[in-house]
Amino acid sequence: MNVVRVDGKNQGHKVFIYALSTCVWCKRTKQFLKDSGIAYEFVDVDLAEGEEREKIDEEMSKVGGFSYPTVVVDGKKVIRGFRVEEIKEALGI
Repeated sequence: MNVVRVDGKNQGHKVFIYALSTCVWCKRTKQFLKDSGIAYEFVDVDLAEGEEREKIDEEMSKVGGFSYPTVVVDGKKVIRGFRVEEIKEALGI
């Protein structure tokens, strides 16, 4: 899976985003995390193909479906959409 890591000074949580490369809300979510200094990883689902895409689809179905962006915090908390307040609460910022 082509996972991209974005470094940040706040590495207290494991943050993973399932995104689309063309999604404005996905871009805003990534920018919010970057501006907040949060380290995170993401995959642009629409750029994946074949077995890689199948693996991503399988992972997304385990976290509850296909909505973008889907933010997973510490492997437990799932936030769908650009929900700044929910992201802040999950990250304690």
